Amino acid sequence: MNIGIVGMGLIGGSLAKAYRGGGHTVYAYDTDDAILGFAVLSGAANGVLDDNTIGLCDAVLIAVNPGDAVRYLESAAKNIAENTIVFDCCGIKRFVCERCFPIAKQHGFTFVGGHPMAGSHKAGFKNSRANLFKGETMVIVPPVYDDASLFGKIEELLKPVGFGRLSVTTAKQHDEIIAFSSQMAHIVSNAYIKSPTARGHKGLSAGSYKDLTRVARLNADMWAELCTENNDFMIQELDSFIGALSLYRKALLDGDERALKELLEEGSRLKAELDS
Repeated sequence: MNIGIVGMGLIGGSLAKAYRGGGHTVYAYDTDDAILGFAVLSGAANGVLDDNTIGLCDAVLIAVNPGDAVRYLESAAKNIAENTIVFDCCGIKRFVCERCFPIAKQHGFTFVGGHPMAGSHKAGFKNSRANLFKGETMVIVPPVYDDASLFGKIEELLKPVGFGRLSVTTAKQHDEIIAFSSQMAHIVSNAYIKSPTARGHKGLSAGSYKDLTRVARLNADMWAELCTENNDFMIQELDSFIGALSLYRKALLDGDERALKELLEEGSRLKAELDS
């Protein structure tokens, strides 16, 4: 297969390496010429994705921020072949799909919303690896839900990446769940580390601190864009979280050990149920 990859960061670089590892031809694009050149030199890509090579691609995967993904597709659409399927890899789906489905329809190719559910706090092409997505989930938001041949083609195109499963959903459902499962985790971690006590933690912290602060180091530009474009569901989650925290605060303020124990037991029980 001929595969186009837009964006040679952690996600795009890992996709490129996975396809190249499977013997497929990869054409890459990045706004940073040095990174693009290194991707080609290192063997992660066979050549540059441009106006000529994009028409050769069976699939194009766009792994950049949402606004950049839309702008790229707008500029490249006229050169994309009708039998090509274009996926985005952004962390929000309503913003991207609402803009990209019409672009694809106008130019006669197929656009599919996508979100590979894997990553790392270590960003950039230098941290990309071919097995990043092995066994992980790829979320799919298709333009239609009743086309068996389309789903067969999607599965075949993504197979070399090594996903454990494809999860089909709507853009709205994706954004609602991802606000809780991903975006909130980053905001909570990022806010938690701002405690004045944080500077004195060394020698007095272990796994709990590491677990909760792992994603506090983040790409601020990307996460600000993702959360702002998903602000309705983010505010809903934040309000729920702040409401829950206020109950813990009240129990501590009142010195009510019994109430605090009940809150802790409730959370522990819910975690066990979700993990079972």
